[in-house]
Amino acid sequence: MSEGKKMTSSRRHHLKSLMLQIAASWIEQEKKDIEAAKEAYMAENCPVPDLNGDQNALMEICKKLSQAIDKIDEARYDAEAKVQKADKEIEDLKLKVVELAGVKKPALKKVRMSADAMLQALLGGKHKVTMDLRANLKQVKKEVKEESTEAVGDWRKNIEDKADRKKMFETS
Repeated sequence: MSEGKKMTSSRRHHLKSLMLQIAASWIEQEKKDIEAAKEAYMAENCPVPDLNGDQNALMEICKKLSQAIDKIDEARYDAEAKVQKADKEIEDLKLKVVELAGVKKPALKKVRMSADAMLQALLGGKHKVTMDLRANLKQVKKEVKEESTEAVGDWRKNIEDKADRKKMFETS
């Protein structure tokens, strides 16, 4: 089809339903073929036993069938053991490949995370301590010293007092 023309939805649904019908008929035919192959195999390899005869002949047939079942069980067991051994070897080889290749460490990404979030991730649900350091600090209140205006007095007087003290130290 050209790019300008598009298939209508009804046509597309009609074609899809036709394809599904054809696929369903193929699946049915395949099932019938498998069933016919099973019937042919069973007729060829497992003939219907002749049950006409006396009791000794029937006992002989049962013994033969029992022996055949035993042989088949032994073969099945041997095949199962071989499969298990092969599976174990495959698993060991896979482990060796992983060991030889080594483990690639992924590139680390820079993540912004608070201390609380880190502890929560590391400790899981047991995390109860908060890392808010400012909350744990002792509160200190500033004391405002109120100086009386009487004590301050005249600045010249303060200088004279200091000068008197200086003289006191010098004379001694």
